[in-house]
Amino acid sequence: MNVAGPIRSRPPPLSDVKKRGYADGGSALGGAAAADVDMYLDVPSFELSLDEFEEYALARLKVLRKIEEMKTRNLSPELFRSQLDTSIKTNLTILSTDSKKINYSESKKIDIASHFILRAAYCRTEELRRWFLAQECRLFRHRLETVAQKNHGGNNDALRDFLARNDFDLDRVTRAEKEKLREKLMSVPGGPNPVEFHGTEYYRVPFIQALELVSRRECYVERGYAYVPLVRIVSIVAAKFRASLSKSLALASGVFGQVAHDEAARIGPLLKSMNSQYTGPGAPSAVVGADGEEVLTAATVDAMADQSMPLCMQQLHTGLKRDHKLKHQGRLQYGLFIKGAGMSLEEHTLFFQREFTRIMTSEQFNKGYSYSIRHMHGKEGKRASYTPYNCTKIILGNPPQSGVEHHGCPYKHYDDANLSALLGKLKIGNMGDRDAIMALKKDGNFQLACAKHFEVMHPAAASVDGVSLDGVGNHPNAWFSSSVSYHNAKSGGNGTTSMDVVKTEGAV
Repeated sequence: MNVAGPIRSRPPPLSDVKKRGYADGGSALGGAAAADVDMYLDVPSFELSLDEFEEYALARLKVLRKIEEMKTRNLSPELFRSQLDTSIKTNLTILSTDSKKINYSESKKIDIASHFILRAAYCRTEELRRWFLAQECRLFRHRLETVAQKNHGGNNDALRDFLARNDFDLDRVTRAEKEKLREKLMSVPGGPNPVEFHGTEYYRVPFIQALELVSRRECYVERGYAYVPLVRIVSIVAAKFRASLSKSLALASGVFGQVAHDEAARIGPLLKSMNSQYTGPGAPSAVVGADGEEVLTAATVDAMADQSMPLCMQQLHTGLKRDHKLKHQGRLQYGLFIKGAGMSLEEHTLFFQREFTRIMTSEQFNKGYSYSIRHMHGKEGKRASYTPYNCTKIILGNPPQSGVEHHGCPYKHYDDANLSALLGKLKIGNMGDRDAIMALKKDGNFQLACAKHFEVMHPAAASVDGVSLDGVGNHPNAWFSSSVSYHNAKSGGNGTTSMDVVKTEGAV
């Protein structure tokens, strides 16, 4: 699995490129070109530093996680396209100095390099491959549809250029045959009008390659072939992209172990940890209340667990309060979460010491646990500041032992009966709300179930000023941050902030 390919050119760091800007071949923002879309068939030949390697990958990871997050929110197609365009512009687009034109050559380098880096990072397991494939296909389809929609008259030079560059051998319908089938082709819903029909190109493709169009009645079928206008070739191209990428991921998975071993001192660790990198807002900076003070301290954590923590962290907190200890995986998952939410090293130590010393001496706690807390905060060992686990890492992690461990994702790792009982015990919504959450869990949509939990507990959150739902259902810290913002906004008008409530409850 050749990740970088032979050395040929060295693109500037992403931050430098964005500051300096490049104008060669630029075009006005909002104008899509065939160059925006790539099948990723050729291994790139860029030389990247380790910093660039990670920076480019995280830039694309933000876009893919944004796609996943928007899917959990069931946005309208128009809003989905608008927000995805914004994410692509923010993370994968390099602008010229006047910020009005796109530098296509530099943007292309970042796009291609980041795709292949994440392809290498996400080929390791079936679940990672499935996630990467789903998000990349959505991104590819969005870009291709943007190109296809540039010209509604059917004579789309940009889409035609893309098909030619990628050797799509499509059987173009002759003008004579098109005129012969005119009445039948124009009877297809949503097809070109009589004026547009003359300039619309049609292609004949095997029925089996156009199943999506057939299912939506968006093409004419005759004698085993579908007659497809150029603008609707998108679904056929997207299906080929999916098949090609799926095959490439499967092949890459077979050699990942050897590559990771050979690159153990350089990119191996980056590839192995890429899927757990936190790309959400503000990590690991503190979440603050309406009064500007940090929300999460040893004194406020109990109240904040009830008010604003997602179910996975609530369960860890409950287990800690009940058992006065957490097993190793639980300490990592919960410890990194509260660190990412802004709890300082001192407050983190105080909080854990307060609970652990109910069943052990202070000396035992200091000897057995204080070092690991300092290590999380980058004060011991290699002094790296570790990031909180995202939902994917939690879901794909080892399941907890029932009654002994409390880590993991309740929607993934609890059986239906236990989860249903827990939702009822916590009084999460009404029966209908709980049934909706359970239906998502049973369908394997664990992150959608978590997002539904947030929606139930934070009514109309999307319309509340100052509340961002980015990352809700994708990262526990984003869930927590959005919840705190919601309660601050809701309580801000009556003179009492949520921080005042939390401090009062925490002091009792």
